[in-house]
Order: sequence, then structure tokens, then C-alpha cells
Amino acid sequence: MLFYGFMASINIFSLGGLQEDGKNLYVLEINQRLYILDAGLKYPTAELYGVDMIINDISYLIENKDRVVGIFLTHAHDDHIGGVYNILKEFKAPVYASKFTMAVLLDRLKEEDFPVEENKFITVSAKSLLHFKDIDVRFFDVSHNVPDSLGIAVKTPDGYIISTGNYNFDQNSKIDYAHMYRELAIFAKEGVLALLTDSLGANNDQNRGTILEFNLRIRNILSQSENRIIFTLFSSDLLRIQQIIDMAIMENKKIAILGRKTQRLVNQAMQLGYLKCPTKNLANLKYIDENNSNMDKNLVVLVTGERHEPYFMLQRMAKQIDRLIHLDPTDTVVILTNPYLGTEKMAARTMDVIYRVTTNVKEFNPNLLPLSSANREEIKQMINILLPKYVLPVIGEYRHQYALRIVANCVGYKDVQVILLDNGDIASFIDGEYKGITGDVPVGEVMLDGKAFKDVGDVVMRDRELLAEDGLLMLCANINPRTKALVAGPEIITKGFVYSNVDGDLYTDVMEVFKKVSIQFLVNKFINWSEYKNTLKTELQHFIFKKTKQNPIIIPVLISTDIENAKKVTK
Repeated sequence: MLFYGFMASINIFSLGGLQEDGKNLYVLEINQRLYILDAGLKYPTAELYGVDMIINDISYLIENKDRVVGIFLTHAHDDHIGGVYNILKEFKAPVYASKFTMAVLLDRLKEEDFPVEENKFITVSAKSLLHFKDIDVRFFDVSHNVPDSLGIAVKTPDGYIISTGNYNFDQNSKIDYAHMYRELAIFAKEGVLALLTDSLGANNDQNRGTILEFNLRIRNILSQSENRIIFTLFSSDLLRIQQIIDMAIMENKKIAILGRKTQRLVNQAMQLGYLKCPTKNLANLKYIDENNSNMDKNLVVLVTGERHEPYFMLQRMAKQIDRLIHLDPTDTVVILTNPYLGTEKMAARTMDVIYRVTTNVKEFNPNLLPLSSANREEIKQMINILLPKYVLPVIGEYRHQYALRIVANCVGYKDVQVILLDNGDIASFIDGEYKGITGDVPVGEVMLDGKAFKDVGDVVMRDRELLAEDGLLMLCANINPRTKALVAGPEIITKGFVYSNVDGDLYTDVMEVFKKVSIQFLVNKFINWSEYKNTLKTELQHFIFKKTKQNPIIIPVLISTDIENAKKVTK
């Protein structure tokens, strides 16, 4: 169905979030204007040494900033809002988000010292309607494990383009399903051109565990345990955190929530009324010392964090090096965190470490810990309600996108109607018809280390990989530039570099290489220090690899030292 008296030229592309898990950033280009849907980050895998987060290369948005209408956010998870700061520090753009999502975003922007008063931040709800010339933007509630999650519906002359964000149809959630279904029915009646739907759960055909069964098991653990109970939870799963708090209060337990980032999120949720816990039930733990052990038998500890953090904290507790909790054989540990992609090894190692301290470990059936994303049947339900002309699987690896195509096939969609894109691919729609991938925009990843908002880069990552694998060898020598004589050294310092002397003394061999290279540069009238160091580094790399089959980072430190002139200056 057409909304206006003319058609639209529409391009849909992604700068991140396709064929990967994280840094979701989708762009609708409608009649030359850009609508940004979400702007997230991705957490690194184990091989990215020292990298704290990965964000999108937004050079395309910077070059076209004058065409950006705004940034529209679905919910408060880092993979959907973690990259907003990266955009706003480059150019101003209005940001539209729900009450809770906005509170979390503003808190993080203030942590980065971003001047929030210099940008527009507009709070929206499921009843909000925004007008932008020939385009309207509406929102609708979706069920997710973080409060105030929204779907976004962009009304174009050729039909709605709908982005679901992460969603499910979990009937245990407390959203207004009646209002949500009414909104979806209106979109379907007026016509949906394209559905951008979460694909992370497209391979998941399990039924959701009932809240009754989950609560029953937790209550049994809380009531039967005579000592301290430790739960692991992801910080973003506020729904489950609230469930544990509610049941702990029923058992008159004291509650401690660990995790710096989570504590801030929890505080915000409490201040806004999304999370409720009486102050009398909150325990304020003190650092462990000779007078304090935090071994209250009535204590429930929620160990929270993102991705690997709950496992890391449990390992510290088991090894007795955590400041607040030392795991005890009498403790009960309840695992409510399914490992994220890339954290499976750490999760398995953590379980082994815990069992060395206590065997009172409760692991839940995965059916009771379902993905927060829609499963196969719920995806079918969303497609059948909206009846979109085209389906674009987003938010997921290629296997998830492909699985969603199979799901769409099951409800009557042909392959040509299910568009699988990669980051940067431009899907073009003219007069309401898909014209194929007509081009691409530049995409890439920016790896961040700490608060230095600068790409770590391939060279730095290669150096860190070498440090992790083969270590470092530093050669230090003092050379008189006037007499061309060695004043002191060379001294060899190694870190993480292990070698065997079965074929002779490596130090003596390195000295020979040093002498051989030095002769080339110390016979000249002036010493070319830069070339001297580079040649020494190259020769040592070749020699050490040939000798040891290892490739440590080589750092030559050649210090110009003229002692006699230094004495004259002193006098």
C-alpha cells in the first residue's frame, strides 16, 4: 500500500552487525537522507591481545554528516549503543531512545567527558511518532532482557521499513503485548516493504523454559542451602537479576551485587524504577582482611559482568585473590550464564577451578536459560504478523542469517525475497522493488585499547601477538660517536623469550652478530644511527629464528656516549 503520491529511492546498508555478533549499525538512505539505526560495539576475542573493544569505521558517515537525520536506538546493550560516542565526537546528530536506554547512554557519555548539553537527546516511547519531511518514524515495544526495548518502524512512500532490534515473544515478560500486537497489525495493514529482523536465534528451535520452573529451582536452592550462595549473571540481563532478587527477599537473604559496570547499571535501573530491591536487603561488603571475611551464611552474591567477566571473577574468588569474596567449600555456586562465542574455553576452565574448591555447583539446563533473541518459531511469528515484502536478516553471523532464510522459506518466502547482505553492501529499492546490490560503502573495524580513542592497528596487534608467543629481546649498548668505540655493553635483556643453549652460548653468538654489524657503521666518519639500529634488528631476527625457531620482538637500544666531552661540560 502506498502512503503518499510518489515513490522513494531507498538504500539499506550496514556498517557493522552483519556476518558477525556485535557492533550493530544499520543505515537507511531514503531520498538522500540517512537514518542511523543503532550504533554498537563488539567485544574482542582472546587472540586480540589488550584490545578492550571494537567499533565501526564510520568514515562514510563523517563524509556525509550533513545528510544524517538522527540516530535511533532500540535498546541499552553495548552491541547496540556502545558506538554512539564514536559518532557524536565526530559530528552532532539527534539521538532518539527510550527512557532507560537514554539513561544508560547519557551515563556512559558523561563517563567519557562528552558535553551532553551540546547535542540533542530525545526520549521516545512506543507511542511516539516523529515526522521528518516525507518520512515518519514510529516505535513499538518488544520483549528483551533489558527494560524499555523498542522496535523501530520507518514509514516510507513505499511501505514500512521495520527494525526489530533484539526481541522475543517471551510471555513471561511484562510488556504490553496487546498494544504491541495492535501496532504490528497497523504496520501490516499499511504495508511493510522490508523487515530487518534479529537472526541470532534462527538456529534455535528449543521451547522457552517456563518462568515457573525457573523460579521453582531457584527457590529450592535458596531455601535448602545453609550457607552462602553465589550466582553468575550477565549484567545486561536485568530481568533475571530482578527474579533472583525477588526470590532472595522471600527467603530473607542479604544481597550483594558485584561488578563495577553492573553496579552502575543496577543503580540506574533502581532509580528509574525498573529494578526493585529494598535497601535493608542490600549488603555492603568490605575488603577481606584479618577481621573481615564476608562469610555471612545468609548472603546471596550476584557475580555479574559482560561476556567473560563473571568467569574471570569466579576464578579470582576460587584462587583466593578477590578483594571481597574468597570461595569456600561450603559455598553453593549457581551458573546462570551460557558462554558467549569465544568464551567457551574460559568457561570450561573456570568450572574446573571452582570444583577444586567446592562441588556444590548448580548448572542449569539450557532450556531454562534461553537466548534473549527470538527462536525459530518466534521469527516465523514476527514474519507472519507483519507480512513484509522482503526480509533482511541482521544481527548475527552468516550461519544465523542463512538459517533465517530457511525459516522464512518455511512460511512461504522465496530465496529472492530474503536478502543476505554483508557489511557495506548497498541493497537498493526503487518504486518498492528490490533492484539488487548496487554498490558498497567503506567499512572496517577500529580496535580500541583503554581510553585512547585511536585504532590500535595491525602493526600493534602483530607486535602483541609476537610478545604473547615468543617474547622480547632487547640489546643495549653505549657507543662513543667520536672514537667509534664501544663504551659499555652490549647487555642483553629478555622477557618471555626462552631458549636452550644445546648448540652453544646464545649470548656469545648474539655478540658476534653485533660486532659484525657494528663494523659496517663504525668505520664511517659519521654514524647513521637509524640505519645502524634497523640493520642490527634485521640481522638479529634472522639469526635468532635460524638458531631457535622463535621470532621474539627485537629492540636495539644504541646510546651515544662521549664521556670525555661530558666531563669537560661538567667542569
